[in-house]
Amino acid sequence: MFGGGPFVDNDEFDAALLAEVAATRVVVLPTADAFENPGELMAAATAWAERVDVEVEALMVLQRDDAHDAGAAQVVRSAPAVYLVGDSSMHLRSVLKDTAVFAALTAVLDGGGLVAAVGPSATAMCDPMLDQRGGAFTLGLGLVADVTVVPGVETWTPERRHRTRSLADRPLIEVPTGSAAIRRGSTWELLGDAERHDLHGL
Repeated sequence: MFGGGPFVDNDEFDAALLAEVAATRVVVLPTADAFENPGELMAAATAWAERVDVEVEALMVLQRDDAHDAGAAQVVRSAPAVYLVGDSSMHLRSVLKDTAVFAALTAVLDGGGLVAAVGPSATAMCDPMLDQRGGAFTLGLGLVADVTVVPGVETWTPERRHRTRSLADRPLIEVPTGSAAIRRGSTWELLGDAERHDLHGL
């Protein structure tokens, strides 16, 4: 889980994680930018791929019908690494929830591959996930259920951060842009300025 800056701010972390799973190909889902400019994200991904020495395959799963497609699910399932990027966590959740593509993401993790989500896409992987509209929590995808990831907190006011912590019913990991929270099995590793807040400290 990265705090933000897809294909711009995380090259060092990206390269290390891709090497860990021996990935030479990355499937990118710009789902959460379906109503913005997913093509712009993919252009950034192409430049990033040259820097970290991988091939990128764009998988344009932009609406719910796309996420039910068996072919799209197979592309994800066969990938050593998958990146989810874009700024609408709510759209990402509505597209992927209980679909073949989401089941394929789970299979990638179960097979020892890498699933990386950046910024608002990262919080959508959790259940509950952060509701970007107000800093409270709502139903998420549930790929991660032991904590809730809160990305991009460097732009928040102290009051908003305090309110979000006070509403939490499980630990939070705050992940500023340029930082990451990596889960291997049941263990979390925090990189950069990522910070965990357990309930007793909220």
